[in-house]
Amino acid sequence: MQSQDVAPRSAASPGPVVDVEQAEAALVEHYPRLVRLAYLVLPPSLGRNRRVLTAHALTQRALPRGRRTATLIPAQATGRDGDPGYALVRLQVVRTALEAGVPLRRAAWPKRSQLPPLLPQVWGLRLFPRSGGADELALDQRLSALSAAARAAYVLRGLERLPESDVRKVLTAAGVDDPGAALKEAGGVEAKDALLLSPEFDPCSLHARPTDLMRRRQHMKAALAAGVAAAVCGALLALPSGGWGPDGAAAPPYAQNPAAEAALDPGRVTRIAPTAWRSSARTDFSVWPARGNLAGDTALLRRALAVWARPGESVQVSATPGTPSGAPAGPPQLLYAGDVDQARVVLFYDGLRIARYAEPRDGTGGAALDFARVDGATGAEAEALVLDRADGNVRYLTAPWVTKAAERDLLKPTAGPTPLTLSADGVSTPLAGPAPTGTCTSWNVMEVTDTSGPHLLTDLGELIPAHLTSGPPAAPHEAAGPAALRNWAPFACSLAAVRSEGVRSVNAWQYAQQPLPDASGQAAWVCTRADTWRGDGTRVLAQFHTPGGPYGAVAAKAQNSPACGPRDPHVLAGVLWKSGTGDWYLLAAGSKDTASISTTGGVSGSARGALLAVRTKQGDQAGLEGTLTDGRTVSGLR
Repeated sequence: MQSQDVAPRSAASPGPVVDVEQAEAALVEHYPRLVRLAYLVLPPSLGRNRRVLTAHALTQRALPRGRRTATLIPAQATGRDGDPGYALVRLQVVRTALEAGVPLRRAAWPKRSQLPPLLPQVWGLRLFPRSGGADELALDQRLSALSAAARAAYVLRGLERLPESDVRKVLTAAGVDDPGAALKEAGGVEAKDALLLSPEFDPCSLHARPTDLMRRRQHMKAALAAGVAAAVCGALLALPSGGWGPDGAAAPPYAQNPAAEAALDPGRVTRIAPTAWRSSARTDFSVWPARGNLAGDTALLRRALAVWARPGESVQVSATPGTPSGAPAGPPQLLYAGDVDQARVVLFYDGLRIARYAEPRDGTGGAALDFARVDGATGAEAEALVLDRADGNVRYLTAPWVTKAAERDLLKPTAGPTPLTLSADGVSTPLAGPAPTGTCTSWNVMEVTDTSGPHLLTDLGELIPAHLTSGPPAAPHEAAGPAALRNWAPFACSLAAVRSEGVRSVNAWQYAQQPLPDASGQAAWVCTRADTWRGDGTRVLAQFHTPGGPYGAVAAKAQNSPACGPRDPHVLAGVLWKSGTGDWYLLAAGSKDTASISTTGGVSGSARGALLAVRTKQGDQAGLEGTLTDGRTVSGLR
């Protein structure tokens, strides 16, 4: 919950919502306990070595896949010390440990947890926990006689100290058909909770012994012989009389290929005339001229093209999501080559991507190669590229049609812009970038001006700054005006949530204003939508801002959702809010075409129009449903 009065999750959420970062933090903090839990639930018939490795593998795979959020069922809401992230990974560990004990069958496709773990692996050693006393050995034997579900019930009750009702709910969520029978069977074993914490059952404190040395030597000889035989067979199959080689109709790697050679020839790099943009109808990277004091350095361009095609081990390669990092299909277009601070920087454009090559000016080893998609970029989206970052500052290369540049702090909408100097090549003086971590006290953006007016661009840790706009999704406008700057100010810090996501543009739309109960003023509802260069991966945040508060609070969020965009210009979100008198309310707001809003779940209420305020109490949960003026229904954003 926000400290001032706003709950941090949507009122539409059915239970605690756990980000993958929160689950990862819980897994790292409680890793030894989770591995011990998996080790105790796994069947002893696996053997101590495989049981140890499997326990570590199941725990390390317990995170939610991708970067999606996971919603917990109510039974999981109380994890270790109240951490829902721990409850989420604990449930996954229990579920996969139970699956690992299911025998393999011919008629069923095996699950990943039933197979020997791919990682972690230890070659040439057998690992097992330290031996305990007679009491630990007796308990291990009693547990081995239980079914997997009963073992899980015993461990959850003894190691996790869960009451019987919570054990039943966790077992149900983990896929156990009859939790009651499992609890009854586990009750037949005397409770010895202290022994579960003994070194006998600690798969993180291990002894190591060698495997069978004679058998290992025999296996190595057999593997070597098999490798030689496979190499001979492969060579024979690759001969012309034996059919195509392993690459089909492709020429061997050492063959000369005209297109590949042209892409590596610095003399064939495309160079646009300095004045071509003045007569072109296009305003994109294809009409940027070749600039920089090293644009004629053939040796530098040859190195940059060679590293692009074949980056070595010392090259740091990065690419925005969805951006291929392979060699160019033909000669790319040169945008810039010059000295920038302590590096030599080269920028190329191949019609789809911007490639940035940088090497130290002092001749030391190592280089950097960065890629970013820019397909379809035009106008403000093609007006600046990141040349260099140093000491928290960013230096940009601007488009030839940019007439001036300035620095603005989004958190200070009434402050004027600070001018930035542009060199003859369009290189800006350093601009203080947004702080990547820590408290958000400022958010600096670059304001570039061309013949159409000013545009705001913000650095999100990539080669291409994101374009900031404001207004309804069907007709967004530039965010550089006074009203748009005031609209963006409370929500600027939320841009940190979309760093390094390949974001193309972010629009902030104030879709509703709501009078607060108890005459507490008027709150603003703003939807921010971040669209990416690759199309998918969009991030939508519904945010709530109360009078006098410095920042907005995220009421709901969604990924890959059409809401708040040109395809679906509708949004509905709610939040629990505490008034100055101490009363709690469920507040909800929809876009202007919302005809009515109603609640479902733990709170009962409805209202005509796009605003809803229902008195409730702290901790209540509810869903939202809205009806549009054309009769369609819309659900609350979550």
